[in-house]
Amino acid sequence: MMKYQKLKKAVILLADGTIFHGKAVAKSGTAFGEICFNTGMTGYQEIFTDPSYYGQLMVTTNAHIGNYGANNEEIESDSIKIAGLICKNFSYDYSRVDADESLLSFLEKSNLFAISDVDTRALVSYIRDNGAMNAVISTEVDRIESLKEQLAKVPNMDGLELASKVSTKAPYYVGNEKSSIKIAALDIGIKKNILRNLAKRDAYIKVFPYNSTFEELNEWKPDGYFLSNGPGDPEPLEAAQKLAKQVISKDLPLFGICLGHQVIALANGVSTYKMHNGHRGINHPVKNLITGKGEITSQNHGFAVNREETEAHPDLEITHVHLNDNTVAGIKMKTKNCFSVQYHPEASPGPHDSSYLFDEFINNIKANK
Repeated sequence: MMKYQKLKKAVILLADGTIFHGKAVAKSGTAFGEICFNTGMTGYQEIFTDPSYYGQLMVTTNAHIGNYGANNEEIESDSIKIAGLICKNFSYDYSRVDADESLLSFLEKSNLFAISDVDTRALVSYIRDNGAMNAVISTEVDRIESLKEQLAKVPNMDGLELASKVSTKAPYYVGNEKSSIKIAALDIGIKKNILRNLAKRDAYIKVFPYNSTFEELNEWKPDGYFLSNGPGDPEPLEAAQKLAKQVISKDLPLFGICLGHQVIALANGVSTYKMHNGHRGINHPVKNLITGKGEITSQNHGFAVNREETEAHPDLEITHVHLNDNTVAGIKMKTKNCFSVQYHPEASPGPHDSSYLFDEFINNIKANK
């Protein structure tokens, strides 16, 4: 098997010139992207297929990746979205009754380049101190200067529009068409489990491409509107912001998650900013300021909503805060049927603390009908 073969040396070159070393998991290769890390102990398959991670080199902090294989049902999109994988120990064997294949086989289908045997503790510590930045992983260990030149040409995530890279090209439907509620969802990087959560609450969803207009969504006569998660900087998404403004102006039920949350903030004139590292993991503590209760949440975002501007906005109320750094984790409009959260209520890595948000959206819709 592969694990008994001699693995090729690999290198991680960061944009500031720092180098870490590892070995290729299987094939030789090179991959570029913004380097980031996820602290989740499980859920690697969901992470790799999450459209919000498009174009990123993923460092997994759990020491073992691949030990439970891959399952065809545990995907968040139709393909792997990360640009490359960096881990400590890669498991070529797996032990799980309902696994369909090894993680290596799963990665090879998407031609994803991965490296292991990396001192991920040291790498993550460095990223935490110095911030997320572009990087390259490669087996071309003797061509560092060439890699530096190529890396310098990779665009920074700040200001980068990526929703168009992951959005559906044509509208499609999810759920039972006889359901009592119709929801128009703007796909700026939507996860399948979000759609499942809406569908199981008796909603029929029509998913629209990222640049769809309010008129196109409204023509379907939906009862509510949803703005999805997704990758990249929210600021360039002018069409999505315009759509949000129109939905808000008509006081129609609107719910946003992650990138959708940021788009709603921008639609209200509140700015967003690129975070030093972002939040990526499955045990992030959030406080609901309305109920006073805490939630253990799944998060994945590199941008955040400006808190000072939100607090000063006459029509906005902060509903949730991240307890680690007091960043805005949720907002609602005081006079409109609109709310959003920065985290992922559809992700249930154990706790289901945040699933009530889908119920709240459905109740808002029913009250408006």
